[in-house]
Amino acid sequence: MKALVYNGPGRHAWTDVPDPQLQDPGDAIVRIDAVTICGTDLHILKGDVPETTAGRILGHEAVGTVESVGAGVQSVRAGDRVLVSCISPCGRCAYCRVGVYGQCRNGGGWILGHLVDGTQAQYVRAPFADTSLYPLPANVTDESALLLADILPTSYEVGVLNGKVSPGDTVVVVGAGPIGLAAITTARLFSPSRIIAVDKAKTRLDAALEFGATQAILVDDDPVATLRGIGDGLGADTVIEAVGVPETFELSTELVRPGGRVANIGVHGKPATLHLESLWIRNVTITTGLVDAYSTPRLLTMLAAGQLDTSKFVTHRFGLDEMMDAYDVFADAADTGALKVALFRT
Repeated sequence: MKALVYNGPGRHAWTDVPDPQLQDPGDAIVRIDAVTICGTDLHILKGDVPETTAGRILGHEAVGTVESVGAGVQSVRAGDRVLVSCISPCGRCAYCRVGVYGQCRNGGGWILGHLVDGTQAQYVRAPFADTSLYPLPANVTDESALLLADILPTSYEVGVLNGKVSPGDTVVVVGAGPIGLAAITTARLFSPSRIIAVDKAKTRLDAALEFGATQAILVDDDPVATLRGIGDGLGADTVIEAVGVPETFELSTELVRPGGRVANIGVHGKPATLHLESLWIRNVTITTGLVDAYSTPRLLTMLAAGQLDTSKFVTHRFGLDEMMDAYDVFADAADTGALKVALFRT
C-alpha cells in the first residue's frame, strides 16, 4: 500500500510500504476512506516528538471501513463504517478504568502515528479496536466525523472542560488555528458571555469571528492592555492556550484573572518560563493534558443530532494520493488559509 512515512526531522514521503496485518486478537484492519493532518504531525516533522522514530507511518485521525478483525473483537465487524480515534485505550489498566485513556499503561493511549504506524495510509491496523473504533451513524458524513477523531475532543476536554468554562465567563483563546477554533466551537456550548480570540494573523482572527468569537485581538495590539478595558478589567476567567510555543503560554498567564484558569492544549517542543513569582499569589490554576477522548461518544451523538457544526473546519480537500501536496498546503497555512485539510480515498 501507499503511506506517508516519516524519515527523520524535515523528511517525509508518500511511498510503498507493506500492508498492515492483524497482530493481536483485539486488532482490526481498517481501509482509510478519509484522513486529515494534525498540527502534531508538523511537530513530529520538526523533531519535537523524539519518541516517533524514522520509518513510522504518521497520522492519528481517520474515518474508514473495517476490512477484518481479530478473534477477540466484539463491537465492530467487517464492513462497518467507523471513526478511528486518536486515542487507543486498552480499557483494562488502572487509568483506562477511570476514563483517563490517554495515559493507558498497557500499550495504548496516543500510539497511532506516534509509537505504531498511523492512519495516513491506504490501510491501518487499529489496536484495541473495541475501544478505539466508533461505528458511525448513516447520517454523519466522513468529513464531519473526521473532526471528532482529535481536534474536537481535544479542545473540549483539555481546553473547555479542564478550563471549567461556565455560563457568563470571559474566555480567551490564544491561537486561532484549528484547535483554537475547535475550542471556540465547544466553549460556546457553555454560554460564556465573551469569547476573545488572540492570534498574530488577521485571517485566522477573521475565521475565529466566523466560528463564534465575540472579539478578536492581534498579538501586536497588546491583548493584555485590551483585556483590561473589558468587563471588570481583571482578565479572563479561562484562557485556553492553543499554539504550543513559550511566548503564547507566557501570554496566557498574563491574560488570566486572579482565581482564573489557564488550560494548555498546545504541544510544546521547547521549555516555557513559568512565572510563579507572580502567579502564586493570584490563585491561578494551570492545567495541561493529552486528550483522553472519553467525550467522543457524546460529541458523536451531538453531531448526529445536528447540535454540533463541523462544516466550517475543512478548507482544502485532496485525494489520498495527493498527501504531499496536502502537507505543503497545511504547513503553509499563513499563506494558503488552510484550517483543516481532508484527504479522501478515490
